[in-house]
Amino acid sequence: MFIVCPSTLYNHKALETRSVPKRMIGRISLIPRREATGRMVARLIFEVQVLRFLGALMPFVVAMLIWPDLALPISQAPIPMLILIAFVETRVFNMPKEKREALVTEDEMARTLDALRFNGTRVLTRIAARRGMAAGELHLVVEQSELARVTPLTLVSVQKPAPDPAVLDLDPQARQWLREALFDETLTEKALHAVTLRQATSIHMVTLETGTISAHARMAALRETPPTPRPGNEVTS
Repeated sequence: MFIVCPSTLYNHKALETRSVPKRMIGRISLIPRREATGRMVARLIFEVQVLRFLGALMPFVVAMLIWPDLALPISQAPIPMLILIAFVETRVFNMPKEKREALVTEDEMARTLDALRFNGTRVLTRIAARRGMAAGELHLVVEQSELARVTPLTLVSVQKPAPDPAVLDLDPQARQWLREALFDETLTEKALHAVTLRQATSIHMVTLETGTISAHARMAALRETPPTPRPGNEVTS
C-alpha cells in the first residue's frame, strides 16, 4: 500500500483534479519522495504499460542479436510482435472472466467490502475529527491495479469533492493511522484485490459525512494528536 498525497510525491501537481474520485493508475505518473520502499517503486514502474510492452518484445531483440543477418526481417514483422504483446497482457498479466469469478465467492466479496467500509470509516472519522471538519464529505479512495498474477498495487488517498475537488495532504499522524488501521486481519490487500479482479473495477471508495462525527470521536482524535512544542520550551541536551 502506498499513501498518495502531496507530501509523499515529488510531482504533487499531478494530483490536481476537477472531480472526485481522482484516478491515478494508468492516468498519471507517480514519483514518490518518501515512505515508498524499493519494492513499491519497482511495482509502480512495472505498472507503466509501455515498459511492459518493451519487456514482452525482448525475445525479438534477443533473436536479432543471435541472428544479426535476420535483424531486418524480424524488425519488419509487426504482426507477431502485436500477437505476443496481446498474449502477455491478456493471458499472463490478466485472466479471463470465468477465472476471475472463481477467485472469491459472493459472500466473501460482501465480507471484504464490509470490512473496507468499517475500517475506512473509522480512519476517516479520526482524520476528519483531527482536522476539525464539521461539514462536508470526505472520501477514502482505494485504487488497485487490475493486473493479475503479480503483487497487488494499492494506492490510498483521502479526497474531498467540495468546495474544490482535491486530494488532501496528510500529515505523518494521519498516514500512520491509514497504515495501521486500514488493512488488518479482517481485510488484506490480497483479499481486496480478488474483489477488484472479480468486479473488474479499480476504485473502491468509502464516504464519510463529517457532520455525523460525534463529540466523543472528535475528542479521541485530539487526544491522539502529538503535542506541538511551544517556542522556547524545546528540550535541549
